[in-house]
Amino acid sequence: MKLITEEVSNVKIITEGKGSSKKLYIEGVFLQGNIKNRNGRMYPVETLAREVNRYNEAFVGKGRALGELGHPDGPTVNLDRVSHKITSLVQEGDNFRGKAQLLNTPMGKIASSLLDEGVMLGVSSRGVGSLREDRNGCKVVGEDFMLATAADIVADPSAPDALCLELWKEKSGSGTEESFVNNKQHKLRRELIHLLIKNVLRKRNLNYLAISCQIFNL
Repeated sequence: MKLITEEVSNVKIITEGKGSSKKLYIEGVFLQGNIKNRNGRMYPVETLAREVNRYNEAFVGKGRALGELGHPDGPTVNLDRVSHKITSLVQEGDNFRGKAQLLNTPMGKIASSLLDEGVMLGVSSRGVGSLREDRNGCKVVGEDFMLATAADIVADPSAPDALCLELWKEKSGSGTEESFVNNKQHKLRRELIHLLIKNVLRKRNLNYLAISCQIFNL
C-alpha cells in the first residue's frame, strides 16, 4: 500500500458566531468518487462510501477526526501540527461533503491568520491503499483504501490554478459576504506569513513557532 493524497476544489471558509464564540469552519466537497482526477486516479464510490462510514464511526463521531496544516510525509496525524477537527462528512451522490472547525492550536491560528490576510490555501485528503491501472490508463484506488484524514490544509504556490480555498464570511442572520482588499501592506504581510508557514513546517520547532506567532500577533 502507498500514501495517496488528493487536492479538492470549491471549499469555502465560514464564520459562525460572534465575539468570543466566533468559530471558523472549512466546508465543501472533501472527496470525489467515480471520476478521474487530475492525478490520473479514480476512487470507486463504493470504496469511498465504505471507508467514510468507518471513518465517521471511528473518528468523526468521537471527535478524533483531525487534520494538519501542511503535507506530512506519512499517514500518521501529528498532534503538534493539527490545525482543524472534521465535524461532519456525508455522501452526496458521488461526492462526500465535509465540514471542519479550525482549532485554537498554533497551526490552527496560523491557518486562520493566513486566511484572514487573503492567502489562498488548498485542502487535501490523505490515505493509504493500493492502485491498479485499468485498460484506459486510469489508476483505480483499491478496496483496501483507508483514510488517514479527510482533509489537510495545504499551500501549493507552484500550481496557482489549483488553489482551493476562498474566504467566505457569513454573518449570523445577514448572509453578507466580505471581501479583502489586497493593498500593498496586506500583500507584504501575506507573503511574510506564507514564508513563515513554510519554515515552521520544515523546522517543526515549537520555540520557533512561538516566536513567529508573537511577531505576527497570531
